[in-house]
Amino acid sequence: MDHDFDERAATWDDDPGKIERANRVADAIRRAVPLDPSMRVLEFGAGTGLLTQALRDDVGPVTLTDISAGMRQVMEDKVAAGALPDARVWDIDLAEGPLPDERFDLVVSLMALHHIPDTDAVIASVATLLDPGGRICIVDLDAEDGSFHGHDSPVHKGFGRTALAAQLEAAGFTDVSIDDCHSVQRENGTFPLFLAVATAPAG
Repeated sequence: MDHDFDERAATWDDDPGKIERANRVADAIRRAVPLDPSMRVLEFGAGTGLLTQALRDDVGPVTLTDISAGMRQVMEDKVAAGALPDARVWDIDLAEGPLPDERFDLVVSLMALHHIPDTDAVIASVATLLDPGGRICIVDLDAEDGSFHGHDSPVHKGFGRTALAAQLEAAGFTDVSIDDCHSVQRENGTFPLFLAVATAPAG
């Protein structure tokens, strides 16, 4: 990855903008997908687990995964402190596997996909992990000129909505919708975020 997330993890939640963003995204997911207390949820690239925290009271068992050991430690600390009750924290790379022999009803992600080089592999993994009819909800950057992370950054410069919809459909997802969700304000501009929702293949 292009940033040292391990070093940033301990102070990640000190930014009120990140907390507000997670809450706003959780509201958008609630509007897009019917949630219920039986839902098994996986958040990938979960960071410190802010999105799952915002959804925790609306869903059932939650599992969070991130490849950053520092971020996982913050999430483990939250589990111990009761901020993420009954959550599991996994060290799994969905781009490389191996995948667990478990299934979920909902997979969510907030601002993680653009940090992953092989997005096709991650989307294929999510399709495998979802039960038929399960949903994926991805919130990420609309295509931009590289200003968000810096023009020399190796991460994706956001995603074109048509191209991302095609990626999801190629992995077998149906009922794909991509709509405005939120935005990130920075000194160098406003960066729109989308919410992509799709239904898992029938198997």
